[in-house]
Amino acid sequence: MAAIEISDLSKQFGSVTALQNLDLTVEEGEVFGFLGPNGAGKSTTIDILLNHVRPTAGSARVFGMDVQDESIPVRERTGVLPEGYGPLGRMTGHKHVEFALQAKRADGDPQAILDRVGIAGAADRRVEDYSKGMKQRLMLGMALAGDPDLLVLDEPTTGLDPNGARRMRQIVQAEAERDTTVFFSSHILEQVEAVCDRVGILNQGHLVAVDTIDGLRETAGATGQIRVAMASIPDGLIETVQDRDGVTSVAVEGTTLVVGCENAAKGAVVSDCYGAGIVEDVETSEASLEDLFVSYTGGEN
Repeated sequence: MAAIEISDLSKQFGSVTALQNLDLTVEEGEVFGFLGPNGAGKSTTIDILLNHVRPTAGSARVFGMDVQDESIPVRERTGVLPEGYGPLGRMTGHKHVEFALQAKRADGDPQAILDRVGIAGAADRRVEDYSKGMKQRLMLGMALAGDPDLLVLDEPTTGLDPNGARRMRQIVQAEAERDTTVFFSSHILEQVEAVCDRVGILNQGHLVAVDTIDGLRETAGATGQIRVAMASIPDGLIETVQDRDGVTSVAVEGTTLVVGCENAAKGAVVSDCYGAGIVEDVETSEASLEDLFVSYTGGEN
């Protein structure tokens, strides 16, 4: 059974179309990255999954349950870390997690959950005294309460320092190992690239791509880079490489040739270099997720 099934989903806010004919399936146990520029419709999609917003047309199901007609059982199986949340109140961190467990009618040790997200030492402090990063960790802990089958994480690293971001990634990976489905929306593309099995890119309410990152690279033909260190740069080599199909840029750094090119062109570029002179070292890099994001969205913010 799919964890999330979205079919022909559209949402209109007055004259503004937030989503248009969205179709998406996320499999059980998958860590799925959901990306898009500001205003692309990511938050609207999440709000519909959580039944905070009703669609204009189409449907959404979680573990086979309609998110509108069966919203309570959906929420009981779902942990949510929202992008924006209001004041958390005057209770302690321990009480907040205890409340989250009670709301899900689940057993669990609040202290163990707080330890897992790295704020066990602040369990008895009132949350209003927490830093932004501590509040974000607390919200992640509340999302984990009751061992949900689906985790919806909307900008989960907001306010986290590098150690907090690393812990969050480790938690996502651990949840994936126990077959939790993770729906992960973030602007921090490095975080998505580090943990996600597949990625969906939303642009202006349309899903423009869904694939693994390697699959997106292949489809987009996005350029990576190859650096060829040579004893010297022979005459004519730069022109030869520039004329290759798939090569987008050529630069020289001392005696190193730096070539931006599609993956399919890398072998030919290296052959050109070996045929023209003495090659001392070759380094290659793939197009980053950021490069792919720009390729699919036209560089929109």
